[in-house]
Amino acid sequence: MNFFLISDNTDTLTGMRLAGIPGSLAHTREEVAAALKEAVADESVGVVLMTEKLAVEFSDISEPLKGRRGRPLLIEIPDRHGSGRAKDSITRYVREAIGVRY
Repeated sequence: MNFFLISDNTDTLTGMRLAGIPGSLAHTREEVAAALKEAVADESVGVVLMTEKLAVEFSDISEPLKGRRGRPLLIEIPDRHGSGRAKDSITRYVREAIGVRY
């Protein structure tokens, strides 16, 4: 299973490429749609990483992929400027997902 990144930030794309994750740079609706189409068409891609800014800005394109079962899984990631989420968002997400409190 491979990863594929869709980023609006060149630094994020470069960093992921250095880690062996290919991807596309996208700024417009058409570029995001084309990159998602490319990732979905590639049977080896199991996880699509998308910067949060793009996922929020083009939620009408990203949400249907997030809600469906099967391949690929869409995961929103923060770019080098950080996340718009609260500081404990990952902890809350894990607690809600598996019902563990500590």
